[in-house]
Amino acid sequence: MRYQITGKHIDIGEALQTHVQTELGAILDKYSQRPTDATVVFSKSGHEFVCEATIHLSSGLNAAAKGHATEIYAAFDACIEKMDKQLRRYKRRLKDHHKDRTEPVEFIGGASYILANQKDGSEESEPESLQPIIVAEMETQIPSLSVGEAVMQMELAGAPVLVFRNEKKDGVNVVYRREDGNIGWIDP
Repeated sequence: MRYQITGKHIDIGEALQTHVQTELGAILDKYSQRPTDATVVFSKSGHEFVCEATIHLSSGLNAAAKGHATEIYAAFDACIEKMDKQLRRYKRRLKDHHKDRTEPVEFIGGASYILANQKDGSEESEPESLQPIIVAEMETQIPSLSVGEAVMQMELAGAPVLVFRNEKKDGVNVVYRREDGNIGWIDP
């Protein structure tokens, strides 16, 4: 397993790196999800330290968690507690409701665009053209999942929306978290 432990504008000492590898390794051994790599990023936001962790599992799914605290070790502990809860739920769902995936998740390529918002901030002004200004363009990966796995991946990543290719119907679908807390599924 590969660990990438970095800090944004702060120095990460050897003691913290060893602590992160030990604690993260213990959690991953506990759930034995065969992780391939883990990325942990520490940063400072005002008076708080922020720890963001992402673990890539061999099944193709990702688990992500974020923790805040006034001390860096406490921020990591809050983050790892959320990660532990997510992996516990993931393992329970796989065992109880889903078949074990024998093959890794398949990915297809896609394009991702970031569009510029209005310059003056007023919503009533008429745009000059109907073509939006593209600020950034990048490639992205679209996983091939079942609907249940897509919901699980969205929850593990902490994302509000997930675009995926439905394994059963071979079409592009979307799952998203609704304002009422339920999950929405768009199947065109």
